[in-house]
Amino acid sequence: MNMRMDNDWQLRPIKGDTGKAYIGLKEQDKIFIKRNTTPMLAALSKEGITPKLIWTKRTGDGDTLSAQEWLEGQLLDPEEIGQRNDVIDVLYHLHHSKSLKDMLKKMGGIIKPPKKMLGEYEETLPDTLAKNQFLGMVAHYLRKNIPTFKSSEKSVVHGDVNYRNWIVCQNYLYLVDWDSVMFADPAVDIGMILGNYLPISSWSQWLMSYGLQSTEENIEKVYWYALLSMLQEIKKCYLQGDLKQMNEEILQLKRIYTG
Repeated sequence: MNMRMDNDWQLRPIKGDTGKAYIGLKEQDKIFIKRNTTPMLAALSKEGITPKLIWTKRTGDGDTLSAQEWLEGQLLDPEEIGQRNDVIDVLYHLHHSKSLKDMLKKMGGIIKPPKKMLGEYEETLPDTLAKNQFLGMVAHYLRKNIPTFKSSEKSVVHGDVNYRNWIVCQNYLYLVDWDSVMFADPAVDIGMILGNYLPISSWSQWLMSYGLQSTEENIEKVYWYALLSMLQEIKKCYLQGDLKQMNEEILQLKRIYTG
């Protein structure tokens, strides 16, 4: 269903799992509009991490619409993510930007220690998943091996760096969909990348390219977050009724966990 805003822009919903994204159309112009996304977009756009923010507007019903430039590009293939140095560059920039950390702090950004993230996964876990012996074994491992986390060392993390949120436009890489942005350990993003897109044998080289020593402690921490990210995705797919994707995630989790 299309709708108009200020008798000016026509909004056409974009198919997705949030129902908050639209194409904005006006004559020959086209923009990307999202409803009630993070106020961090302005800072992220200024840093060149996400497409340029054009404007934000408050609607009569209290929603906030954010408009970004529409870029004709393509998603990264899953096979590309572990091979591209610019993926590492974007994540390093995000995790080490003082201005982004200051902005998220001003916004009252939440801090997510590993124990809290695991607790959120286990809350409202559907019975089918809770009773799955293999998933229960992985969750038990996570409970017994929660990594250390110092809030003083927190970073801004994206929280959902799957391949669908990486867009290449004219050879420039952007990271999009910032609804999960938070303060946490950078290993949240790193673990999702490595767990889903690289064999364990390649983790040390990737970490060194990022700027982290591949110590036993760092590898174990990234491994912990990789397992958690896959459990979270399995839960998400189950709740969305996407059982085919859920089973693919379970297979990948088995490769990592038993590897």
